[in-house]
Amino acid sequence: MKKFLFIFIAAFFLAGAANAAYVYAGQWGTYGTGPGQFYRPFGVAVKPNGNVYVADCNNHRIQYFTATGSYLGQWGSWGSEPGQFKEPLWVAVARNGTVFVTEGGYNSRVQYFTSTGSFLGKWDSWGSGPGQFIYPMGIAVTPNGKVYVIDRNNKRIQYFTLNGSYLGEWYFEGPEGVAVARSGKTVYAPNIYKRCIQYFTGTGSYLGQWGSWGTGPGQFKYPRGVAVAPSGTVFVADMYNHCVQYFTATGSFLGKWGSDGTGNGEFHYPIGVAVTPNGTVYVADTVNDRIQYFKRSGKIKMGSGGSSESGVAPTSLGRLKALYK
Repeated sequence: MKKFLFIFIAAFFLAGAANAAYVYAGQWGTYGTGPGQFYRPFGVAVKPNGNVYVADCNNHRIQYFTATGSYLGQWGSWGSEPGQFKEPLWVAVARNGTVFVTEGGYNSRVQYFTSTGSFLGKWDSWGSGPGQFIYPMGIAVTPNGKVYVIDRNNKRIQYFTLNGSYLGEWYFEGPEGVAVARSGKTVYAPNIYKRCIQYFTGTGSYLGQWGSWGTGPGQFKYPRGVAVAPSGTVFVADMYNHCVQYFTATGSFLGKWGSDGTGNGEFHYPIGVAVTPNGTVYVADTVNDRIQYFKRSGKIKMGSGGSSESGVAPTSLGRLKALYK
């Protein structure tokens, strides 16, 4: 009886833990054009020192902040010249601090900058050949310096060196966001047509996928942003479900948070998502014109699928064992 009771209580705690693992920690931003304001923030990325970079899409600029949202600076204006933007969409930061920005629409290019916005270079050839783009979207940089770019209208992922030298590509329908595991060996990309997350080796060999259309755990309506924690946990911004879901590295559902609204921890069409080494998750709450961030409340190992964040600490389960063994 005691053993049964322990199993029941442990299952109850773990089931609730998945949904309670991430708690609202803060936010910044309002609608506008001033420093620290946004007009449809899209992509978000975190520098190794904790600074947060945001593609402020309809203000045609990149803004950057401290980890808690204090304004540090910005660059960009409307145009097609180096350092200008028409539609900055996604942003990624390399280990050395270089900031990469994709632009959709008429510019259809990748630009890269120092961490304070000095222009370094661009890849801006329109077309379908190697190294060319038609509406690039998600972008991610591996620790060893490979840059992965979603070439949306060409239905492919291309990858490059840090200065834009073409390395390879692979094709599939519906890519938007992209993220790479810390090892650099696994690439994750939402497929907006199939409403799933697909994952590949670093050179494009298919490994698997998860998800389907719906509102339940592990289901999506419009998965767009994706990020991978050092632990391997995969976070997905599900835009039309107005939530963030998270999974093991192979797609086992761990939890979710968020609903449609304007309150703390609520979203209205979230798109970009980024996670820091210490587990803080930043979300571009796009139509609410703000960035929200969340912190995990504990950590626990769950089976062979790798580590996952949880609201129940291992010591809590230890106490349960002591009481009911």
